[in-house]
Amino acid sequence: MKIQFDQFYNELTTLVQSHIQIMEELKSKAEMKLNQKASAESWSALECIEHLNRYGNFYLPEIENRIKNSSYSPENTFKSGILGNYFTNLIKPKEKLNKMKSPKNMNPLGSKLDSFILDTFLQQLHQTLILLEESKAISLNKTKVSISISKHLKLKLGDTFRFFIYHNERHLQQAIKTTSEIIM
Repeated sequence: MKIQFDQFYNELTTLVQSHIQIMEELKSKAEMKLNQKASAESWSALECIEHLNRYGNFYLPEIENRIKNSSYSPENTFKSGILGNYFTNLIKPKEKLNKMKSPKNMNPLGSKLDSFILDTFLQQLHQTLILLEESKAISLNKTKVSISISKHLKLKLGDTFRFFIYHNERHLQQAIKTTSEIIM
């Protein structure tokens, strides 16, 4: 996938802004409803958000560090890497989602959660917007970011942003679906 940087930036910024709106909507729901789940093995809306917080706790400092330490100049286009494009397409929401198993440290199933985790995620979304803005000054192609499953495996910064933001999209849709399926 090859994309002009302005289009890349606008697409991801628009997605993050829509995630902020979704979070405002979720914040208006009762904590009890946000903790309900369809079955014992499924995630509640708060568990979906906590899962995203755990990924944000890894990726946001990693992205920030790579942006601050990059000496590569920006280009006009971003060309996704084979692995980065594969991971992004794997995680992107589809009509019929493929189930994926989360690593144990990223799986919040059974955690005791309160609605304060929504505030944490909102802060992460705002930080994502700041990092997207800061990334305009460096290369999305040459700057590399470690991924959560292996510090030795690195993706292009642009692919990391795409994966991270589409991962958020996937689980926010899951959280919305969870709250709308629960009848109170």
